[in-house]
Amino acid sequence: MGSSGILSIALVCGFMVLAAAPISAGDEAALKKAVTFYASFDKSLMPDVGVGPIRTRFGTPTEPAKFTFEPGFNKKIYHIAKGKGIAGGCLEATDVLPNRGRFYYPVKGNLAYKNGGWSGACSMWINMDPAALKLGFCDPVQITQKGANNGGIWFDFNDAKPRDLRMGVFPAVPEGTVGAKESDDDAPMVWVKKVLFKTGDWHHVVLSWSNFDTGKKDAVATLYIDGKKIGAVKDRAIAMDWDIEQAGIYTALGYTGLLDEMALFNRALTADEVAALHKTPGLLTGLKKK
Repeated sequence: MGSSGILSIALVCGFMVLAAAPISAGDEAALKKAVTFYASFDKSLMPDVGVGPIRTRFGTPTEPAKFTFEPGFNKKIYHIAKGKGIAGGCLEATDVLPNRGRFYYPVKGNLAYKNGGWSGACSMWINMDPAALKLGFCDPVQITQKGANNGGIWFDFNDAKPRDLRMGVFPAVPEGTVGAKESDDDAPMVWVKKVLFKTGDWHHVVLSWSNFDTGKKDAVATLYIDGKKIGAVKDRAIAMDWDIEQAGIYTALGYTGLLDEMALFNRALTADEVAALHKTPGLLTGLKKK
């Protein structure tokens, strides 16, 4: 597949359980120790592990590059659905915000970002129908300072019919240069065509990456869906180059549906760890605040 994975597959709907061997107690403890952010969404949008505050960013219709920020989030759109999650309660998004609005958690205190080299992973469960989304594009998660294609780690559903699911790990674009486009053959993406998810079915998505911001062509980013490795971006230099004070973990952008068990890690995950998180959706619930 080269340095970017482009797959033409329709993912099977429904909750799939892989015949993976359980990880040992020691490996489970090591996995939990690697968690830097965990939101069970059982009682609140605030994380059980990690820090806030939660803020919301809006675009300015007349000035696309200008943003406004507000504390908190819209409680009429985003709320906790008790007992509806893959493990306990979950986040339910019932509508989309105007003016490209999206709520976010800070990167600082929640990710192990380090200029000079760092690794990480993001795990979450989603329950939604891509065909029912209200906007052209939807990002269940987008981690960035300047934009999805300018130092961004994300997965989204695009505007195709049926929609595609895509993982992107776009490096920061130096001033005065033009960055990669999503349509480029060598774009840093894994692309899954015609995703046929349906409301009522839970799916597990993991983004796992290593060797970002090293200055070397040694970065790797892997997409897993329902415990299976789908594809990877590798053998290239990928630098986020964030101002950590300004970067955000944007969540449920243009998203309607349920989202649960969101976690970030301070290192890349192994295939066995991903399989364990998929096989046991409540694996991290021991980290919940009492």
